[in-house]
Amino acid sequence: MTHHTKYIFILGGVASSLGKGVASSALGALLQARSYNVRLRKFDPYLNVDPGTMSPSQHGEVFVTDDGAETDLDLGHYERFTGVSARKTDNVTTGKIYSSVIKKERRGDYLGKTVQVIPHVTDMIKECITQDEGKVDFSICEIGGTIGDIEGLPYIEAIRQLANELGEKRTLFILLTLLPYIPSAGELKTKPTQHAVKELLSLGIQPNIILLRSEYSIDEEIKKKVALFCNVPRPNIISALDTDTIYAVPDLYHQEGFDHQVLHHFNLNPDPVVDLSSCKKIVHTIRHSTDKITITIVGKYTSYLDSYKSLIEAITHGGIANNLQTDIRWIDAEDVTKETIKDLLGSSQALLVPGGFGQRGIEGKILTIEFARLHTIPIFMICLGMQLAVIEFAQHVAGISEAGSTEFSDPKNPVIGLMTQWQKEAVLHKRSKQDNLGGTMRLGAYPCDLMPDSKVSSIYGTSTISERHRHRYEVNNRYQDLLEEKGLKFSGLCPQGKLAEIIELEDHPWFIGVQFHPELKSRPFSPHPLFVDFIKTAYHYSQKNKK
Repeated sequence: MTHHTKYIFILGGVASSLGKGVASSALGALLQARSYNVRLRKFDPYLNVDPGTMSPSQHGEVFVTDDGAETDLDLGHYERFTGVSARKTDNVTTGKIYSSVIKKERRGDYLGKTVQVIPHVTDMIKECITQDEGKVDFSICEIGGTIGDIEGLPYIEAIRQLANELGEKRTLFILLTLLPYIPSAGELKTKPTQHAVKELLSLGIQPNIILLRSEYSIDEEIKKKVALFCNVPRPNIISALDTDTIYAVPDLYHQEGFDHQVLHHFNLNPDPVVDLSSCKKIVHTIRHSTDKITITIVGKYTSYLDSYKSLIEAITHGGIANNLQTDIRWIDAEDVTKETIKDLLGSSQALLVPGGFGQRGIEGKILTIEFARLHTIPIFMICLGMQLAVIEFAQHVAGISEAGSTEFSDPKNPVIGLMTQWQKEAVLHKRSKQDNLGGTMRLGAYPCDLMPDSKVSSIYGTSTISERHRHRYEVNNRYQDLLEEKGLKFSGLCPQGKLAEIIELEDHPWFIGVQFHPELKSRPFSPHPLFVDFIKTAYHYSQKNKK
């Protein structure tokens, strides 16, 4: 029997940032709970090839896949809700589409034809939608942006064509819109949703299901009104209300009949028992844990917290595993000085220094690491955080004069530097201003050997791990022996090139730095062991200090 993947397209109307990523992820989780397998993809209309060179303060974090793609943060939601590891082909941008089309034109693949948005660009989009799908039951495709955006038009046309080619029983259109509340009128307004549907209809697509985002309860009369004016059956009008945790969304959608109506559209049996017990358990823990731990994060993108989306979620997961509420206290690294550090960090239960790029805030992060080391405060340092821990230790403990990183200056002792041929020779070299920034990092999953009798080997419970990377600079292993002599333990090494992946201090409650990004692999049902142990240790240490 031929396997036919069914395609679900999720679009946004009225406003951006309504939560299409969470909606897509929650639907994926619901279909999995009914024993279907799913694949989730994000189609971004911007012209960047990927978000790798985009500012975290504008676009949020860059989520990295095992196979080394720099992708949109929504792919993190997909993984956390479904447990399905994303791949390079799961995030497509207009930049990628146009790059591919222009390469084909330059090679002469179009045989001298005039290259146009229709059919050449739309054909490429359709190819990306259907490629590399495997034997999945449902491919959920989130279309970025908002209906009416000029850059999104080729995607709307492509999925319109695809629906015609595959037929209505293999395609489903879901529109997520906003119901704004007008205080002076004291009511929710449906007109923006009607206009969004009208705009979509003018482009040849009739939505099959409408999700109504609101912070207020949506009564039956409003749902009937939307159904009538938007030509959608009343059972297919679904409330998508605000909630205290995103992990409650699948159950809320299920109670609204969302997954039932999706299966009904595809003539599939909607009766199988839906097992949402693990999801409900997580929500119960989040809502009813009484004990609390506060993690202080000293970072440089604190003005836009989506810059640390996976990190925030990984901390939540670590709290869930320990039956603890987790609060995050944000400190801008530029505010940390020798004069302010005691007031800012003196009462901290645990500190975390995350990754980042560029020189801004570096001194504040180094002061934070030194403060945690001297005052035995549990501290977790990730990517750049680990590199700064090496610099701090080299300067203040190992006595290496002018120890620094070639990312920020031209130091006498570059304990951190850019490596080429890192797999074999780990040769230090300098970047040129003319070099491309995009795609020039160590990206994706790499193996790491853990040293016997190290703290991290006991935390992981294994001798070899695989973690996701996103960085250009490495610890210069020419200084490794000297640093180890002074007490900095290199407890994890990449087998290719013997580059440092993990550092730790033994005479400290919890002082661990990692070159990779463990937050990218943490999931609510499978929290990352480093976050679990970090939060556990920080809580016990804080309780001990209270006595």
